[in-house]
Amino acid sequence: MKTVLYVCVHNAGRSQIAEAITNRLTSERGLQISALSAGTVAGEKINSAAIAVMEEIGISMAGHKPKQLTQDIADRADFIITMGCGVEADACPARIHLSEDWGLDDPKGQSIDKVRAIRDQITTKVEAFLLSIYGS
Repeated sequence: MKTVLYVCVHNAGRSQIAEAITNRLTSERGLQISALSAGTVAGEKINSAAIAVMEEIGISMAGHKPKQLTQDIADRADFIITMGCGVEADACPARIHLSEDWGLDDPKGQSIDKVRAIRDQITTKVEAFLLSIYGS
């Protein structure tokens, strides 16, 4: 089983959404990949707008909490994707080798419509990522 790690600064929005969408899609498709997420400076709680837009598509974020990026988490990942939030490898508390950066807007303080758009961008990027690995 392969592991993809989504990294953001606070692990409270984009990276959590990416983790949840990836795990839903891979479970539905029987793909051998799991997702984790973590933050370089983990926040206190998940963004409430992120929780709301995920519930709209039937994905519960219950039990999700921001997680601090550690060397162990980074070492377990086969792929590391940053969300476009200024995470620099030199500034991370773990040495990471980035696979790619998705350049997404931060949902913090955004309208629910904007957070929906970010969720949909993440879904599109996760679909493309899975296609690049599995071709399906």
